[in-house]
Amino acid sequence: MIYRSRAPLRIGLAGGGTDVSPYMDQFGGCVVNATIDLYAHARLLPTKDHQITFEAPDKKTEFSFSPNKTDFTTLPREFELFYGVYQHLAAHAGPLPGFKLSAYIEAPQGSGLGTSSTLVVALLGVFREWLQLPWDREQIAQRAFHIERIELGLAGGRQDQYAASYGGINFMTFNPNGSVHVKPLHLSAADTLELETCLLLYYTHIQRESAQIIRHQMESVKQGATDRIQAMHELKQQALQLRNAFENGTFEILGELLNFGWQQKKKMADQISNSYIDQLYTTAIEAGAVGGKISGAGGGGFLFFYCPGITKLKVAEALSKYNGAIQHFTFSHQGLTTWRQNH
Repeated sequence: MIYRSRAPLRIGLAGGGTDVSPYMDQFGGCVVNATIDLYAHARLLPTKDHQITFEAPDKKTEFSFSPNKTDFTTLPREFELFYGVYQHLAAHAGPLPGFKLSAYIEAPQGSGLGTSSTLVVALLGVFREWLQLPWDREQIAQRAFHIERIELGLAGGRQDQYAASYGGINFMTFNPNGSVHVKPLHLSAADTLELETCLLLYYTHIQRESAQIIRHQMESVKQGATDRIQAMHELKQQALQLRNAFENGTFEILGELLNFGWQQKKKMADQISNSYIDQLYTTAIEAGAVGGKISGAGGGGFLFFYCPGITKLKVAEALSKYNGAIQHFTFSHQGLTTWRQNH
């Protein structure tokens, strides 16, 4: 039997950064995000020996070990998340029999679409399917967060794990006590199509380490940097306004809200934007986009723009002179999905 899973990547529409401690711990946070039809995939094949193999087919890399006889100082970096999930499962479900675990992501890591967290959710999902573990969507998201942020000590927030596990367009509230509430935003079919038609997703071809940017953001809050904390307050209000717009069917103000949010986001850390990203943004606005922002922590990855009417074609043409690429997408309304199949 072969066990499989997939989990969707996301674009962060509003409030990103308010889901990161210590801001969230002090003030609470909220975000609006939407999953898209780009996925992290995992595949697990049980084996008859006790050998465990990790495989990254997109990187043409493998790493095999025996659980009782290995030196993990040699673990390739691309398998850090694989091993983190394996270690978590071994601690909570007991010793595991041999298996080969393969996984890949349909977007570059460091692209701002929540790739690392989505991969962890997909990995947990394939183990859940294999071992028939009684984990619901919330428990998967909680475990993914705990593995990344607590057990592996990787800097970041909470929204990505919940987006990948639940799927859809959601308003998420992150409370200071650590609890999370996910509220689906149910757009009509026509509004969903209109939103897809008016959003342009653009890959800058700049991969970056989001953890460094997030650590600067975290340090600003710890030091009580008033201007940066105020920017996060404004981003939280932006998420609330966007939630209301979606619920009232007035999402045409999205461009204005995105533009406001982008100006606030740049205040959170110096590395979020640079002269090249600012140039891309200005080019898109001059070509007809009403607003936009970077998806994720910043510094590179994906930008997206709200292009009303037929301005999307003009914006795409204006951006074509740069080294990036348009990424076509539709919204994905399913979160983590798992299944099994005979050889």
